[in-house]
Amino acid sequence: MTAFENRVEIEALRGDFTDAGMVRDYDRFASLFTADGRWCIPPVADFTGPGEIRAGIERLQAHWEFFVQTAHPGVIRIDGDTATGRAYIAEFGRFRDGSSHANHAIYHDRYRRTPDGWRFTERVYEMRYVDETPLLGKISSAPGSAPGGAASSG
Repeated sequence: MTAFENRVEIEALRGDFTDAGMVRDYDRFASLFTADGRWCIPPVADFTGPGEIRAGIERLQAHWEFFVQTAHPGVIRIDGDTATGRAYIAEFGRFRDGSSHANHAIYHDRYRRTPDGWRFTERVYEMRYVDETPLLGKISSAPGSAPGGAASSG
């Protein structure tokens, strides 16, 4: 596999992470990690292994009325069947208690090529900026779709 192909697959992995979290596909989210994979958001969460990661993302998402994450490409350094990288993150949302949260952060990543493709072995979040100013907007879905990305039936 060429360096270009590896980079494309790792970017797709990072895209799947954001998408799975946004549409609350917890099984897919957890499947993006190796069996010993670690997802850490200091000081809020530190989960190891797909089972713990799946339970953790579901528990964390339960606190949000809505949540939006945008990932921006960063560096990827490939060394055979392992790699390291950084991805730049912007997030905002409102908790069920009515408080708001917006931040900019960096994910510090470690990846491993597996028979199923590239997976995270570690994803550690570093928050760089936080804003808790109340979000004044309202929740909206695209025409013809239901919240969560599923097509509406009506």
